Amino acid sequence: QVQVVESGGGLVQAGGSLRLSCAASGDIYRMHSMKWYRQAPGKQRELVASVSSDGTTNYADSVKGRFTISRDNAKNTGYLQMNMLKPEDTATYYCAARVETSVLVAYDYWGQGTQVTVSS
Repeated sequence: QVQVVESGGGLVQAGGSLRLSCAASGDIYRMHSMKWYRQAPGKQRELVASVSSDGTTNYADSVKGRFTISRDNAKNTGYLQMNMLKPEDTATYYCAARVETSVLVAYDYWGQGTQVTVSS
């Protein structure tokens, strides 16, 4: 089995910064992509940023220039650096790690989410 745990959420004022972490552990043969999603109350879950195994990154237009996704393959950990936060960034942030286990099948494993609240 694989476990994914997010951390780093909290309450911050507009214009501030937070760094989210996503740690995967367990039966990890190979880590493929890592993605960050967010879901605000009453809204659909949206993809915020992704990083592939070769380091290619993609961002939602709403966060380009403010958020940076990265990964540490040695630690099976991903990060989301969030700068210049806005109240509209308030949401629960989820990490999804595509992990290939020892049986050589890849699945998306999700964390439990971490709350980010940006006050105006």
